[in-house]
Amino acid sequence: MTTAITTDFDLTDLQSLIDTVRRFATDRVRPHVDAWDAAGEIPRDLYREAADLGLLGLGYPEHLGGTPAPWRARNAMSQTLARHGTSGGLMASLFSHNIGLPPLLAHGAPGLQSEVVPPVLRGEQIAALGITEPGGGSDVASLRTTARRDGDDYVIDGEKVFITSGMRADWVTLAVRTDLHSKGAGGISMIVVPMGRPGVSRTGLQKMGWHCSDTAHLRFDGVRVPVRYRLGEEGAGFRMIMGNFNGERLALSAMALGFAQACYDEALDWARQRQTFGAPLIERQVIRHKLMDMRMRIESTQAWVDAVAARADAGDMGADWVAHVCLLKNHSTQAMQFCADAAVQILGGMGFMRGTACERIYREVKVMMIGGGAEEIMKELAARQSDL
Repeated sequence: MTTAITTDFDLTDLQSLIDTVRRFATDRVRPHVDAWDAAGEIPRDLYREAADLGLLGLGYPEHLGGTPAPWRARNAMSQTLARHGTSGGLMASLFSHNIGLPPLLAHGAPGLQSEVVPPVLRGEQIAALGITEPGGGSDVASLRTTARRDGDDYVIDGEKVFITSGMRADWVTLAVRTDLHSKGAGGISMIVVPMGRPGVSRTGLQKMGWHCSDTAHLRFDGVRVPVRYRLGEEGAGFRMIMGNFNGERLALSAMALGFAQACYDEALDWARQRQTFGAPLIERQVIRHKLMDMRMRIESTQAWVDAVAARADAGDMGADWVAHVCLLKNHSTQAMQFCADAAVQILGGMGFMRGTACERIYREVKVMMIGGGAEEIMKELAARQSDL
């Protein structure tokens, strides 16, 4: 029986958290991910199950229904669920609120926080983030979705694309241009949009991986949203978005590490069982060396993830920390890519078959290397934050 994480959870004892997440992944996730991929979504009940265990609320304030937790604990949850659940689509869907809600927590009015956050953390509603547009991704300052002030409302017009949980989201934290005469970062604001409003339309997108995560193209045609749903001041959205990316990239790094470990686990198990020319595959030196190459990358990523998380938990999140987050995101996803490729090679023909973890993870590598900021953007941002 899986044990719930309560609000008096001892943050110094990560093992109880890891054990809870591992059991949840092993019992409730791993046996079903292939069926969920085929269905194109995870069950809505799974949100409530994860919420009952305290997983959705980890890192959120108690008064909103969460459990305060340091990055070390949040990363442990992400890494463990990725390693034993082996599905990036599940992670993307189940935790899309972890990129949609942080701007609201940092900049939203208390009343708005109380309206939106608790039902999401209870698994009753779904929150998402809406930044990317058909004409641009990483170039946030060029976004064209507009929010025109009309009395006590904003009238929103525009499109967003590649929105995780976009088909089912009840709330989307939306980046909009409120200064209609501006073309730069200064005219951008953030508004939490209730997705049941007239004028919202959604189209599902088909993807290479993350099949059980619904991804949408959203359209806003004269959607009226009360001004009280805006976060912070008008024109302050660009800085909110940039700050939000740091947390997303750290979480992605922990996930990538977990997926690399999943590939190593499967490859090692296969090498021990698979017989070739009268002996287990593990007895072949070339296979042992491949496994050690995988382990080397996993261990270096683990050390870096832990170091960056420790700095965040200590409040040391200056420019140099941002640079480390960007480079870590590249390093961790490259480690995931290497381990997925090596695992498929070790499994041979079986690695090409649906139903193996490494086959799924191999297909999901690229979205991890692009989402939250592509490799090229990460390098440039790291360079700008460094003393070169």
